[in-house]
Amino acid sequence: MSVSEFVLSRDDEEIVIPTTLPLLPLRDVVVFPFMVTPLLVGREASVTAIESAMSGPKLLCVAAQREADIEMPSREDLHSVGTVIRVLQVIRTPDETLKILVEGLARVQLEELEATDTYLSAVISPLREDIETGPRMEALTRSIKDRFKDYVRLNKRLPDEVLLSVLNLDEIGRMADSISAYILGKTSLKQELLAEPSLQRRLARINQILADELEILEIEQRIDTEVQSQVQRNQREFYLNEQLRAIRKELGYQSDDDNEVEEYAQRIQASDLPAEVAETTQRELSRLARMPAMSPESTVVRNYLDTLLDLPWKKRSRDRIDTIKVRQRLDADHHGLEKVKDRIIEFLAVYKLTHKMQGTILCLVGPPGVGKTSLGRSIAESLNRRFVRISLGGVRDEAEIRGHRRTYIGSKPGRIIESLRKAGTRNPVFLLDEIDKLGADYRGDPSAALLEVLDPEQNAHFSDHYLEVDFDLSQVLFITTANSLHSIPPALEDRMEIIRLPGYLEHEKLAIAERFLVPRQLERNGIKDWPAGLRRGALQAIIDGYTREAGVRNLEREIGAICRKVAKYRAERSRFPGWITAQSLPRYLGVPRYRRRQVERDPEVGVVVGLAWTEAGGEILEIEVSSMAGNGKLVLTGNLRDVMKESAATALSFARGYCSSHGGDWFREHQIHIHVPEGAIPKDGPSAGIAMATAIVSLLSSRRVRKDVAMTGEITLRGKVLPIGGLPEKAVAAVRAGAKHLIIPRDNEKEFRELSPLVRKELTVHLVETMDRVLDLALVDEG
Repeated sequence: MSVSEFVLSRDDEEIVIPTTLPLLPLRDVVVFPFMVTPLLVGREASVTAIESAMSGPKLLCVAAQREADIEMPSREDLHSVGTVIRVLQVIRTPDETLKILVEGLARVQLEELEATDTYLSAVISPLREDIETGPRMEALTRSIKDRFKDYVRLNKRLPDEVLLSVLNLDEIGRMADSISAYILGKTSLKQELLAEPSLQRRLARINQILADELEILEIEQRIDTEVQSQVQRNQREFYLNEQLRAIRKELGYQSDDDNEVEEYAQRIQASDLPAEVAETTQRELSRLARMPAMSPESTVVRNYLDTLLDLPWKKRSRDRIDTIKVRQRLDADHHGLEKVKDRIIEFLAVYKLTHKMQGTILCLVGPPGVGKTSLGRSIAESLNRRFVRISLGGVRDEAEIRGHRRTYIGSKPGRIIESLRKAGTRNPVFLLDEIDKLGADYRGDPSAALLEVLDPEQNAHFSDHYLEVDFDLSQVLFITTANSLHSIPPALEDRMEIIRLPGYLEHEKLAIAERFLVPRQLERNGIKDWPAGLRRGALQAIIDGYTREAGVRNLEREIGAICRKVAKYRAERSRFPGWITAQSLPRYLGVPRYRRRQVERDPEVGVVVGLAWTEAGGEILEIEVSSMAGNGKLVLTGNLRDVMKESAATALSFARGYCSSHGGDWFREHQIHIHVPEGAIPKDGPSAGIAMATAIVSLLSSRRVRKDVAMTGEITLRGKVLPIGGLPEKAVAAVRAGAKHLIIPRDNEKEFRELSPLVRKELTVHLVETMDRVLDLALVDEG
């Protein structure tokens, strides 16, 4: 025998195998020795290799490819251990592919590849196998046989004859290769067994693989058993339902009732409901199936099932959180409000990074018309969420929030659940409008019910009386609005982060009118093609003489009135009017309704500009003081309420102590008269204390008050200046009135730092602690 071949002894046969054989690369197939298997050959080079082998000893070398999608594999693309096979039968199919039946002969090592013009050849050498003996080999053999018996029993893809053919093999190596061939595993796993030269290690690996496969097959069998039991149960239920339908038909029930129950059952099955809700719906559906169709109770059950099935238990809209685009959207929809926008962007940036609401409920507080509701809508649109608005103004019944129990006729869910049902998603932007207008009576306190809704620690399990199952509100972005905080209960206010919208300055209103209000009203009234329009001076005249507000709602209303008159002019005369100026404005809106209240006047004695807060924003108060002969009585006019009257009395007591030159006789012979103009408007609060004290001291000392100073603060008998509320609105009012200096309590420094940069730019703010400092700043010495 030459070195170009080697002899394989097998059974009673000796097979001479050349060391160079045609190579047949295999995709996803590993051939073991003693294995007889069919192969489908389609590649042209592989077909040529088989034809070459059939002209000789009918021997080939097969090796598995590492990647199945490689058409012309190289040495690196093939596993290094392959198998010598003998071709037993060749069948040529009509599509020019070959179907061959082969028998595995021996493991070989691929030394190198030789490429001919038409196919690949491999230089091979026999792979030496290490065959050990001993107790461990015997134990492994027995374990493998037992496990292979169970494997064949559980694996329906292997016939029982396989077990007999394998267990009757006396040679351990041959049995191991046969079992390896029958194991349903990946190519890499089978190649590992083929390449292992040690029989003991190969048996140990086969034993481990069989153990893993048995565990998987047992799980599969358990799943099959459960599925079969479910199928049998469904068949049994179908049979019983058919019987029940026949019985109901005999009793005279309409078939429509059955169809309705089936429709509900299909809806329940199609809905992805939480476990508790699914159990409740099934229980209620069973009740409905047993009820007569005309029963009043059946209507209640139907409404209840409809509500449960319509709610978005798991449906949510996909958030689109791009802080840059959100900022662009807020800037496009709202002019100014930089601080408010920054806080909203911060809130959304944290949510983008954490995907949690962080327990923050935003409360937008400000006068009417400053854009609180539209801010909420802009947030929803920029987040790609549904927008839901609930007006809470005048709501007095706690059931409006939590719903009515189903024991009542006409019961329904609360407005929270009902709005979510209409929204169709569980994560909308939810605007609770006018939360400060909530009422309370014998039917309960709605603000107390809102404590659970707005508490992030509780609203994941919100309980509506009608539903009787918990609904998760933790994904809802709640935003509330209010005109003032005075009427909001402290416990409810504590659950919200307050963001103040103090109102707009004159130039901000003018910019809003030009950018937003005028184009919108032109389009709404069908005069978008009006070649002229409103001059800037006309808009300024509307702001000064026809509106008095912190927002821009009335401003838009007046602009709309002008646009309607222009539309009428166009319809009657078939042409547009010219430009509208400040001079022509009265023809459209009539005589100006308001006199612009300015502090531009000469310094006077006994007249001080104070500041007041109203729900419509800040206002200035020109406090006037005079003296006359009398009996020492303090006269107060201007529709002042109790707190403001007490503040006036405190201011007078301070002034009498401060102006010691006026003795008791003077006060017994004179009376002080304090008047706050616009007497039709009620006024209250302690914040005008320092203004009244300054006016009285000005009168008693005959020192004039500076014309460009406005002030606010509470006074004590000792002349201390105490903090007040509503500073942002009051500061805006001072700027609108033309004041240059603003005197405020030092304890309000934090609110001052939070003022709009535009307001702080217009005003020189003085922080004071005592009346001495107030008088130094406000009074002008004679001469």
